[in-house]
Amino acid sequence: MSVGEEIRSERPGTQKSLGTSAARNLATTTKSAPQMQEISSRWLLRTLPWVNVQGGTYRVNRRLSYTVGDGRITFVKTGDSVRVVPAELGELPALRHFEDGDVLGALADRCIQREFAAGDVIASFGSQADEVHLLAHGRVEKVGTGPYGDDAVLGVLADGAYFGEQALVDAETIWEYTARAATACTVLTLPRRDFEQVAAGSDALQAHLQQLRSAPEQRTNKYGEKEIDLSAGHVGEAVIPGTYVDYESAPREYELSVAQTVLRIHSRVADLYNQPMNQTEHQLRLTVEALKERQEHELINNKEFGLLSNCEYDQRLQPHDGVPSPDDMDELLSRRRGSKLFLAHPKAIAAFGRECNKRGLVPESIDVAGNRIPTWRGVPIYPCNKIPVSDARTTSIICMRTGEEEQGVIGLRQAGIPDEIEPSLSVRFMGISEQAIISYLVTTYYSAAVLVPDALGVLENVEIGRWR
Repeated sequence: MSVGEEIRSERPGTQKSLGTSAARNLATTTKSAPQMQEISSRWLLRTLPWVNVQGGTYRVNRRLSYTVGDGRITFVKTGDSVRVVPAELGELPALRHFEDGDVLGALADRCIQREFAAGDVIASFGSQADEVHLLAHGRVEKVGTGPYGDDAVLGVLADGAYFGEQALVDAETIWEYTARAATACTVLTLPRRDFEQVAAGSDALQAHLQQLRSAPEQRTNKYGEKEIDLSAGHVGEAVIPGTYVDYESAPREYELSVAQTVLRIHSRVADLYNQPMNQTEHQLRLTVEALKERQEHELINNKEFGLLSNCEYDQRLQPHDGVPSPDDMDELLSRRRGSKLFLAHPKAIAAFGRECNKRGLVPESIDVAGNRIPTWRGVPIYPCNKIPVSDARTTSIICMRTGEEEQGVIGLRQAGIPDEIEPSLSVRFMGISEQAIISYLVTTYYSAAVLVPDALGVLENVEIGRWR
């Protein structure tokens, strides 16, 4: 070989060995199992005590309670104009169970829209209450007088609330607190004189109000339950009262809800492409994961049994300054005994952490199944991305007591169903179609029940986008 030929053979860029792309044709590739970004921690499913339900229905028996107008009012907005939905006026105590749509529509037409800026006084303590206010948008503080003459915030109202409702039936009533706008507010006001004018033209409404005034006053405890007559501290031969405990005549029943899908796999895939991983097994695994994610979403958001929808109105709180402060979390805890856990969107937990940082507070954390979970007053705050975040960057924080023995919140399911792979979750073979497609019915049954109202509380309209 000449010198020139030797130089040409070692010219740069000339491949001297087998390339990796060709070598891969003879190699065994190491692969991961199929991954899925949707999978979350699902702390609600892991921490909720589950009660086995036979027959698919769970009945919650309670002491008889007398409830009056403890719901929220819905509005419709057209441009800058806001109008109350007429049927929603039935949430007011004076109109409870009144269903004449024409009369309710006439009352809705009499509502006057008013705008208030932050700091404006809507109603003053001690003045005559001659109108009811329906809060369409904003936050209103109920301000009273403290023991030393200073202002004391008695509560915070938000969208859908109402105040001054006693003015519709009592001409002598006065404001027992000052209602002050904490933010810009849109309020619909119904004066008593307009209410009386509509009532004068409606025999049905007059009869309803007469029945309301003549109804005997029910003796209840502070929870609205029928009072049990007792005697204590007596001496001698005092007459001991007799009593009995009355129950609700139509207790609520929770039927198990269902989430299911049909998984389809072609027989050729199931037969030929099962090494080193079983295709059917991993298809089922990812389908079950998606089903569990949907199950937790329903337990939070379902209109029938979801936690956000089933929290009583008097257990719903509003943050005093919009952001989730330690004071608001303390108030949420104070509404119930034996709180077991908080549930909050991760962004709400971050917002609460910022408020703690501003005050120099460092919440403790605990170890739960190898995870560091923040706590407040010893109660763990579990992240839950199923709690919705609104377009206005607000969300909710849930606090609850759990367990059947504690009269708390419980999960419902039925174990022992056919083809069960986990309690209340089954995978049932449905057969093979003429196109050689194998079908499996994947099903899970579940629900949730709140045994007594104070077992569940919600801090609503928590702002998560404010930085300062």
